[in-house]
Amino acid sequence: MAQTWAVLAALLFLLIDLVEGQAYNMVNVEVGHEAVLSCPYTSKEPLLMVIWKMKCSTCCLLAYRSDHNKTKKLNCSERTMWRYSPDSDPALRIYPVNLDDEGNYTCEVVSRAGNFLFFSSLTVTVPPTVTLTCDNSRGAVCRASAGKPAADISWVSASSHSTEEEVHHPNGTVTRVSYIAWVNSTHPTVTCLVTHPATNQTLSLDLSQTSPRIPYLLIAGPASVAAVSGVTLCLIFTRRGKSFDEPEMYYKSIADYVQVQGHVLYC
Repeated sequence: MAQTWAVLAALLFLLIDLVEGQAYNMVNVEVGHEAVLSCPYTSKEPLLMVIWKMKCSTCCLLAYRSDHNKTKKLNCSERTMWRYSPDSDPALRIYPVNLDDEGNYTCEVVSRAGNFLFFSSLTVTVPPTVTLTCDNSRGAVCRASAGKPAADISWVSASSHSTEEEVHHPNGTVTRVSYIAWVNSTHPTVTCLVTHPATNQTLSLDLSQTSPRIPYLLIAGPASVAAVSGVTLCLIFTRRGKSFDEPEMYYKSIADYVQVQGHVLYC
């Protein structure tokens, strides 16, 4: 019986030693920025070898041997490298980070003191593209496109119930769209709040300025320009006949551009 307890105690201390010999690090980085995965080797014994690898059979492997002062890269892009000299600081640097870099990484250090494992989990966030527009059939539309994780959308002083739609893209990003009807004409301005780990944005829209307007026609000489609430139609006409008493005319579009209020509008 005493021998059984001794064996169990030895196994317990071995498990505790294994757990204490491992470290786990969670890193969250925005896409396009720099990711640094630490490998905190603190032993006084100089390291003999350090190996970084991602947990998949075809993923990047980065290794260093101090006795040969040699580094080996396998299936690694140019964006993956040592942060400093691996014999003094074996941290891994990825820059710029993209979505394919997300996952679990392992750093193994070999020295005379033993083998040491350090684990890192890299999560990549993507800020969404945020827009606030008007939909004639559904009111105001607040859209947070291609974010990771999905952004949260709320409305300030919403006078009616909002509805949401969500689209999941193959690369792991999510587009979230929120609709709110315009029912209070005394307060025509709507404001949406978009909350995301990488960005917080507030957008406002005056719905009273988005209603259709009567087309305004400008005529000057032989050329006519019709501007219809942001839509520009360019026409040129040629008169056939000897006088305006015999106005035989035809119209055709021209592939040209005009300058209107500082903006170049193409026809």
